[in-house]
This record gives sequence, structure tokens and C-alpha cells, in this order.
Amino acid sequence: PVEVQPEELIEEETPELIPMEYVVIETNKGNISLELDPNKAPITVANFMAYVDSGFYDNTVFHRVIDGFMIQGGGFTPDGQKKETRDPIMLESENGLKNDVGTIAMARTNAPNSATAQFFINLKDNGFLNYAPGNAGYAVFGKVTSGMDVVNEIRQVETTVKQGMQDWPVEDIIITKAYRE
Repeated sequence: PVEVQPEELIEEETPELIPMEYVVIETNKGNISLELDPNKAPITVANFMAYVDSGFYDNTVFHRVIDGFMIQGGGFTPDGQKKETRDPIMLESENGLKNDVGTIAMARTNAPNSATAQFFINLKDNGFLNYAPGNAGYAVFGKVTSGMDVVNEIRQVETTVKQGMQDWPVEDIIITKAYRE
């Protein structure tokens, strides 16, 4: 029998890691830089990057701001029009990434596999949004690496009801541009 060296075993068991993706979200309050993990959330990161690369997020708004919870954006224009999206993606909430402060996750409807373009940034550790038996959870796919000061400025804005949606900022929080770093 051929003797297998331990080093050879280790190399075979370690899959090649895909490089992290880096994105800047420019807003009228400042920039938010993100590091996205395609190893833990490949479908989600590919989906988000397709929206970034197509310019989809440019001139959209953070339309839902709940201090002590999260800020949500990426689906509406400043006048409240919902943007046409690509098809929804499969939920990747069982990836080991948690909805902790400063992480970015995909928003969705009550249907687990319904995320399209909208995302949210957690303002605190929101453990109840994590996957657990009986709880589909929300897919975290990255984290804020700089610009939490901007996130924390956004969280404090005054909100109202717009187009029947609660927690809409009175003053538009515009995503002027989102691009690869």
C-alpha cells in the first residue's frame, strides 16, 4: 500500500478560497465600504454583484430605517417607485454567517427563496434573523469594513410613511452609486 503523507491529505481537503468581493456604496451621507464573502454565500454575492455591476443600485434609496434594528435599501427610487428586479434567488441563511452588528444581509418576503435586490445592514446583533430549525432566517453575505459612522448617521434620521410604507426617511437617503472597490 502507498503511504499517504499528512500534508497531502490537508491539501486535498482544503478547497481553493474564492477572493472576497469589495463594494463601495456611495450615499448622500457618505460612503459605506463592504467586504462580501462568496465562499459562504456564493449565490447571494453573485446576485448582489450583478446588481452592482449593472448600476441597478445607483439613485436608489434607503427606504426603511429602524434605529436599533437595521437600515434597508436597494429597491426604490427617491419618489417611491419600486424598481424592476431580476428573478429571486435561493436563500443561503445556513452559511454560518450571523446577523450581527455591521453585517449586510438580503431582505426578502415571507417566502424564504424570495430575495432579489433589497438588502439591509444590521444595526445590532439580530439573532432572531439567523437560521435555526423552524426559522428560515435571512442570508448574511458580508460586512461593513468602513463607513459605520455613515450607517449610524442614517439610523438617526426622522422617518414617515411614504407610498403606504412605514419607516421611510423624511429626507431622502440616496445611494448615488454602488461599485466594485
